[in-house]
Amino acid sequence: MTIQAILQGREGPIFSCTADHSVADAVAILAEKRIGALPVMNGDQVAGIFSERDVLHCLQSLGPAGLDKRVADVMTADVISVDLQKSAIGALSLMTKRRIRHLPVVDGGNLVAFISIGDLVKYRIDKIESEAAAMRNYIQSA
Repeated sequence: MTIQAILQGREGPIFSCTADHSVADAVAILAEKRIGALPVMNGDQVAGIFSERDVLHCLQSLGPAGLDKRVADVMTADVISVDLQKSAIGALSLMTKRRIRHLPVVDGGNLVAFISIGDLVKYRIDKIESEAAAMRNYIQSA
């Protein structure tokens, strides 16, 4: 199954920020939307990722003054992304190996979705439960 198939029927906006947002403003978005990371956008292009980890590192090194910094100063700029044709298992493996929890999904260089490791784990659990139910039905009908 591809990322594109997982995203079928998924609705809602992609919450994001820009590199010029203050850390405090980006933290407010994370808290208000109850999410763990934001893609940092430059137009339709992903310039970085701003996550809870970035907030912690910022506060640990700069203290409360870090909240006045620009997101560009603290974001993770080395963006790892996937395209719509990436397999769900491949994306899950990538996230596990790189120890990341969020992935931008790009098409032609433009952001089309932002997925979390939770999205992919949910997909895997749903698939395993579906296969188990099909096996039970097969055994009971035999």
